Amino acid sequence: MNNMTLIHKARAYCEQRGARFTPLREKVYEILLAKHGPMGAYELLDSLKETESSAKPATVYRALDFLLDFGFIHRLESTNAFVACYHFGCNHPVQFLICDSCGDVAEIQSEGLKDTLDSQAEAHGFRVSKQTIEAHGLCAECQKTEDSTLKEQVHEC
Repeated sequence: MNNMTLIHKARAYCEQRGARFTPLREKVYEILLAKHGPMGAYELLDSLKETESSAKPATVYRALDFLLDFGFIHRLESTNAFVACYHFGCNHPVQFLICDSCGDVAEIQSEGLKDTLDSQAEAHGFRVSKQTIEAHGLCAECQKTEDSTLKEQVHEC
């Protein structure tokens, strides 16, 4: 689904729920969709100021809160950054693979993981209402780079 389709879908989703998808909220979502990766609030503010010179941190945080509440974006707790969600409108378990080298983020869904967590929580008398798991490591591209660097270092010895 392309970015404009997602924006139209988000607008319709808000209208169905009686919420306003203001131009500013739309712009913040658009910036995150275009980034295809995580952005911090101040990085978002800098991007937003390119078209909205009067934007302030509070403006961005209010837009982010709205987008989070409606499931249009996710917050990466470990890096305090935000990423666009491409399949909002459903309550889904979220797992992120975060590359510590390049910062790339992949959102995956593993129902088996959710089922296991729910079963273990239930055994403790606990009910999970929301689940986000963040795994840090190296993406395939960075692993290749690291492997190449290690091979070069071995040859130098």
